[in-house]
This record gives sequence, structure tokens and C-alpha cells, in this order.
Amino acid sequence: MRLSSDISALASVTLLALSALAQQTDPALTGTWTTKSRKVITGPGFYDPVNDKFFEPQLTGQSYSFTSDGHYEVAYYRAISNPAQPNCPQGIMQWQHGTYTTNANGSLILEPWAVDGRQLLSSPCEHKNAIYTRYHQRELIKHYRTYIDTYNNVKRLDLFQYDGAPQNPMWIAYDPPQMLPTVTLNPTSTGTAAAKSTGTAKSKRSLEGGDTSEAQLPWDVPKPTMSGRPMEDTMWWMIALGTVISSVLYLRS
Repeated sequence: MRLSSDISALASVTLLALSALAQQTDPALTGTWTTKSRKVITGPGFYDPVNDKFFEPQLTGQSYSFTSDGHYEVAYYRAISNPAQPNCPQGIMQWQHGTYTTNANGSLILEPWAVDGRQLLSSPCEHKNAIYTRYHQRELIKHYRTYIDTYNNVKRLDLFQYDGAPQNPMWIAYDPPQMLPTVTLNPTSTGTAAAKSTGTAKSKRSLEGGDTSEAQLPWDVPKPTMSGRPMEDTMWWMIALGTVISSVLYLRS
């Protein structure tokens, strides 16, 4: 009976420890951050999930929001130059939300809810109207830092991509963050499985929201990212789990 009780206690403590480890957050990230233009902000002013449409900001930029309980939201509005045809630039809007975790090596993993992500691509020299699709992309932030920018005395967030390249700096805009509800907003009958396909569930729209008859893009537009956790994180989890088990066995001895 004693052995059975010990095993039960060990299992309970281990599950609690793993749950705590899997939900790591950083209070320093809490809030809505935006780039210098301050025209791109997460929340209902960028994407309307009820009518399923974007609102085009006045200027390009990006915005990240983080909650204290591990949720995030991202809004991008970017112009893409075309050196071969300077008169044919592209514009792209992307919106995602989901959950995030911090890792022992200082990195962040952003896991989007696949059915909710949206992308609007404008390529006027190729298509009469912009093309509206579902979109999801897991993101690895190799490392980040938050601090007070001494130039303007405002909190600043620097994010570094999976390869260490810096993103555009962002400054705090709202705390608490300005975000849409941290739940799945557009569930589908097939859930995650549908998000992995190249389905044709969404209509195509212009920047103003009008339907078009252009061919739909693939579900995901590939961009470089890291698909798995770094080896350091795996080792850290193993060490942490071993520490928990050793502590329980020591207390029971």
C-alpha cells in the first residue's frame, strides 16, 4: 500500500510540475506593442471576426499583444517591394492569435489557432482584387528583451526571429492589452484537420471587402520558421522532471 501511495503521490506532483512548466509566461511581455507608425494595433480595429474582414491601416507596421495567462495576438500590415517591376509593389495583411510559451533558453514559441488566422494579399499587377485566405504560421522568437527606451522614456520590446535577425522595434501602446477574445473565434466542423488542408472555405475579397473571383492562394504561404523545439528546451524539461521526481522520492524516504 505504501508503494502504491508513493507512486500516486509522485504521479500527481509530476503532472502538476509539467503543467506549470508547460504554461510559462513572462509578465514583462503583457500588453499591446506596436511599431513606430502606431497605426497597426491588434484587436477589433484591425480584424473583424464577426464580418470576417480586415480594416486597412493608414500606414504599414506590426503589433503584438500578450496576456499574463499565455495568450497572444499578432497583426501585420506590410508593403513588399518589387525591384523587377517597381510599379508593381504588393501589400499583405495578416492576423493570428493563439497561445505562447517562454522557454529556458530565452526564446518564445507562438502557437496560433489555425482556423482563425487570416491573410489578405494585394498584388495589383497580377490580380484585379486582393486575395483573402485562411492563414496560420507557428512562430519561433529566438530571444527578446523588454526595457525602457531612454530616448522617449517608453517601454520597448525587441523581438529576434528564429535566425536571430531583429524585427522592427515596438513600443507599449496598451496595458492591459487591446485584443479580441482569447478563444477560437471561427470554429469549423472539422477543427484542426481542416486547417492543415488547402481547402476553399473562404471567399476572396478586395481591401474594401468586396468579393472577387480570383483563384485562392494555398492555405499557408510558406515562410522560414523552425518546426520543432530546440534541443536545449528538451534537455531542460528532462532535467526539471528529474528534479521533481528526486525531490518526491527524497521526501518519502
